[in-house]
Amino acid sequence: MITVSQLSLHYGGKYLFDECSFVVGIRDRIGLVGKNGAGKSTLLKIIAREIQPESGAIITPNSYRIGYLPQDGATGSGRTVYDETLSVFEDILRLEQSIHELSDELGQRDDYESEEYLRIVHDISDFNEEFTRRGGLTLHADVERILQGLGFASDDLSRLTDEFSGGWQMRIELAKILLAKPDCVLLDEPTNHLDIDSIQWLEQFLRNYDGAVILVSHDRAFLDAVTNRTIEITRGTIEDYSASYSRYVEMRAERRAMNLAAYKNQQREIERTEEFIERFRYKASLASRVQSRVKMLDKIDRIEPEEEDLAAIAFSFPPAPRSGLIVAQAENLYKKYGDKTVLHGIDFELGRGDRAAFVGKNGEGKTTFSKILAGTEIYDGQLVIGHNVVIGYYAQHQAESLDGNSTVFEIIDNAATGDMRTRIRSLLGAFLFSGDDVYKKVKILSGGEKSRLALAKLLLQPSNLLILDEPTNHLDMRAKDVLKRALLNYDGSLVVVSHDREFLQGLTSKVYEFRGGKIRETPGDIYEFLRLRQLENLQQLEKSRQSLQAKPAAESDRKANVPPDREERKRIERERRRLERRGTELEYEIAEYEKRVAELENIMSKPDFYSSGNSSDLLLEYEKEKRKLDADLDEWTAINESLESIANN
Repeated sequence: MITVSQLSLHYGGKYLFDECSFVVGIRDRIGLVGKNGAGKSTLLKIIAREIQPESGAIITPNSYRIGYLPQDGATGSGRTVYDETLSVFEDILRLEQSIHELSDELGQRDDYESEEYLRIVHDISDFNEEFTRRGGLTLHADVERILQGLGFASDDLSRLTDEFSGGWQMRIELAKILLAKPDCVLLDEPTNHLDIDSIQWLEQFLRNYDGAVILVSHDRAFLDAVTNRTIEITRGTIEDYSASYSRYVEMRAERRAMNLAAYKNQQREIERTEEFIERFRYKASLASRVQSRVKMLDKIDRIEPEEEDLAAIAFSFPPAPRSGLIVAQAENLYKKYGDKTVLHGIDFELGRGDRAAFVGKNGEGKTTFSKILAGTEIYDGQLVIGHNVVIGYYAQHQAESLDGNSTVFEIIDNAATGDMRTRIRSLLGAFLFSGDDVYKKVKILSGGEKSRLALAKLLLQPSNLLILDEPTNHLDMRAKDVLKRALLNYDGSLVVVSHDREFLQGLTSKVYEFRGGKIRETPGDIYEFLRLRQLENLQQLEKSRQSLQAKPAAESDRKANVPPDREERKRIERERRRLERRGTELEYEIAEYEKRVAELENIMSKPDFYSSGNSSDLLLEYEKEKRKLDADLDEWTAINESLESIANN
């Protein structure tokens, strides 16, 4: 358990934290939210003891272990991926080495009755017990399981870490943290380095993790899948909600509405009291009543209206010039880097008004093909860009490519032409750069501020084909929502590379999955693609099960004369009825668990909860009930997907 007590820190003349306090429970899943610059990453660094606050304390039990993954900063080690990840188990490996050395020594001795011989036997027994207790027996399997879950192929494990990009090296650091199993895991924007498959794997891992998790993420779907508590950092204070992100948004709106109503009611009461005092101040017969009202007014606990930070980006893309019917068309397109073929015989067509999402594991060629479409990468094969197509391109690391020694104003001023030169201040203001902010050097901007500046630069020239490669990295929730609304209203063609499911939802009309050097088109948005792929995986699993269960005809003479399709239909019908019965049972269980979880959340949301004597017991009960609920929901979802698969077959 972590206690954050009276934490204060100010930066740039304002408080990031002003006497903030909260407690992290044993299995809390906390999402830290707030606008860019609110102090989310700073709070993680303080909890990880990488920086010191001006006042206040981080209190943890003795031997409490914290694992911290920053946004970036990982570098190659000169070791293989496998060896670098395995290094987190140095203590266990030393223990294993000691067991081997003692066993070798024992094999060379024949003084079976001596005290020294018995001592060695005793030490080996103790070391083996400790080795087993600390997971030594499954150590190597765990390393491979975690690395593969985070997207590493089997062949990658023997490659040097230096061969991988910064994003992949961050995955190695994440794997080391997860394998070390600290009491609390701190993750700062972990999904920035992951593809959709790895994100879904990490969601499942963190839901079942036997410890606390505190994470910063601008991926709404990821937060909803993992967290059960949300802490908002705003204007130097924190607001604590016992809910995942989407529910927190609703609760925050409800609470602010109640606060405003209570404030208005109190103000009306104060006005009536002051009016009474002023009206009868000089009437001797009412002097006692007036004095009573004065005392009452002095003692009143005045409600302060909550200030909401409403600063937000305000922009829309310029109208798109009209293009030809075919915007881009590729035939038999190849791309190689040395001996490695990234894209192999790609056929692709994008029509006017088409909106496409590129998805797939990192390294499968999404960014490469985006660069080819944008005209910044050479290739083999044929690619035709349509008539009157004007491309606007936002590269994955566009924000980092900005000149760090230039000011915000200079970046836009150097890129602006024509009438836009007279509207630079307005454009920067729309992206929250106002006053002296426009004279800041780019190198001191936060990741979110750089991303906003790069987006502002993109608006300087009207385009009818937008190619956006991971545009939401480093953008906060509000900025992402504004960008998505602007893209929904954009009247040109769109290609977007993203792993953010909530951002992609409803934004595109088709999805291209990159896998094995090829691309495959699926109509619909990202959730339709994920549903169809999950269904496809279930069908493949069912076929493999059937093939394992199939028996030669000679093995059962009793069924020799029964047509196989009829027998198979009977088996499927029995399975369908079994699944339906179990699904009904789960629905009753889920309803009971949801009721109890809601009761506990209501108790935990009260201001005096953590000061009560039984808060720890209730937290443990809450975690237990929540795990049961999550397990039932997962099983219920799998059952319904299986039933849908049976119905479609």
